[in-house]
Amino acid sequence: MERVAVLDFETTGLSPDLGDRPTEIAIAVVEEGRIVDRYQSLMNPGRRIPAFVTELTGITNAMVATAPAVAEVMREAARFVGALPVVAHNASFDRKFWVAELQRLALDADSPFACTMLLSRRLYPECSSHKLGVLVEALQLPKPGRAHRAMVDAEMASHLWCRIGADVTERYGVKPVSHALLARVQSTPRAKLDRVLMQQPCAA
Repeated sequence: MERVAVLDFETTGLSPDLGDRPTEIAIAVVEEGRIVDRYQSLMNPGRRIPAFVTELTGITNAMVATAPAVAEVMREAARFVGALPVVAHNASFDRKFWVAELQRLALDADSPFACTMLLSRRLYPECSSHKLGVLVEALQLPKPGRAHRAMVDAEMASHLWCRIGADVTERYGVKPVSHALLARVQSTPRAKLDRVLMQQPCAA
């Protein structure tokens, strides 16, 4: 599989449109089925983290008080990702924070995103839930630590991304499995999935 950046945000809330800001970002660069590079940083969101968010993530106001500003971290994150296509679990959430923060800095925010949650719904319909932790358990993927911290979630999503690519190759003979193909698959109705994937070039 091609080189991609798998990212995860922790934030003060659900929407940048409501004034929420990131508190942490992690990015795992994945190539040929393994993580080859990482970036992680807390950041000071410039507003208080609600108690329920701290309970979920373990990130406290004291932890971010001395962290770099969001602008500084996001500039570094954008440089780290560069022109790589991006992957996230529940990507609509992470993408809106990525776009909002890069637009604040007048930086390019047009990276193509693929979503492991949408893909898992197409490929693993038998799973009781398509939350990241449930999929990791169901597919027996590595779980590197506490969920809802950015690097742990980014690494789990990375392992899921690699498993998805491997399963597409095994089931349909498709190789290579590109980011663009999986971005198409995630929006393909399940009933049409076999037809779309069987039309792709097969491994030799």
